[in-house]
Amino acid sequence: MGSYFGISTIFVICLLGFSANAEVFRIGSPPGSDITQALLRAFTSACQAPTPSKVVIPKGQFRLGEIMMSGPCKSPVEITLLGTVLADGNSIHGKEKWVVFQRMDGFRLNGGGTFDGEGNAAWRVNNCHKTFECKKLPISIRFDFVTNAEIRDISSIDAKNFHINVIGAKNMTFNNVKIMAPAESPNTDGIHLGRSVGVSIINSRIATGDDCVSVGDGMVNLLVKNVVCGPGHGISVGSLGRYGHEQDVSGIRVINCTLQETDNGLRIKTWPSAACSTTASNIHFENIILRNVSNPILIDQEYCPWNQCNKQKSSSIKLANISFKRIRGTSGNKDAVKLLCSKGYPCENVQVGDINIQYTGADGPATFMCSNVRPKLVGTQFPKACNTPPVLTQPK
Repeated sequence: MGSYFGISTIFVICLLGFSANAEVFRIGSPPGSDITQALLRAFTSACQAPTPSKVVIPKGQFRLGEIMMSGPCKSPVEITLLGTVLADGNSIHGKEKWVVFQRMDGFRLNGGGTFDGEGNAAWRVNNCHKTFECKKLPISIRFDFVTNAEIRDISSIDAKNFHINVIGAKNMTFNNVKIMAPAESPNTDGIHLGRSVGVSIINSRIATGDDCVSVGDGMVNLLVKNVVCGPGHGISVGSLGRYGHEQDVSGIRVINCTLQETDNGLRIKTWPSAACSTTASNIHFENIILRNVSNPILIDQEYCPWNQCNKQKSSSIKLANISFKRIRGTSGNKDAVKLLCSKGYPCENVQVGDINIQYTGADGPATFMCSNVRPKLVGTQFPKACNTPPVLTQPK
């Protein structure tokens, strides 16, 4: 039993286990074809269904153009990707998105399939890491204002820009997500989040050319747990302060994670000469394994890539209630711990406990550096913690 949509590209069948009125919208296009319009029609039908519905993309490879799947929907929608969807590798500039899921409640995305951003050609011309004045490249998967959602058992490979971007989310979980791109692919952040409340990233593997997880402004209550990161630039809060009207960040927990062969480890970065004055607080890193990670622990309030700012003006982003506990493993350089806080807004209540970071390079033993911070030391520290210098403050 079933009805057909368009040119026989969608079949509607009953979903065993759902209510009698529930439906599955299955993409019936042959492998190798472009399913953009078929998927949009299937999603639209599912979104208008009075009961929870499911869209299934079968096994095989399919071409997929730019698509926006937008609610609100009458009932929750689940999309099961069993195969691989391929972006247009020749579509480089002028677009800022590829696949967008927007304004849905109770959304589910799963199936073990893959989003392939076909980013190789784009990486060769991407200069956004060097200049503000760069052409936009498409983010592979965007979740805009999605609530009570679960993203499980999917992969994203070779994004042209960010793999996954989350904004305006509430109560969202990423579980067993795999993200892969070469270490030399620029700006290919694994999961970037901002202006969201209550997001979890768990049991996932991220290997890319930029931050595995990057936290933007307005992020509240983020859990990153059991994530393997590397290669890439580590797990970062920030950068913060580049733009005006940014919002506070709070409640960030990174626990039971492994970082391997990354350019940075656990990092908080804010711009000097910041365009706003906000606070990032209650940020905790705990039980982390390091494997040849450069700059394993880093607070950098002098973050100014490619000299795009005025370093003479201290950062106006306030950092408070931060902890690094049970961090162990090997460093790729001697700068095992660097806490470089702002002269204008020194870090407050930074705790470092049970750190064991080994470095065996020819340029000397691992070091622990502090500036404009008096860290609270708990347990043991290797390398030996900084002799806390006086905290410098600017006259008010």
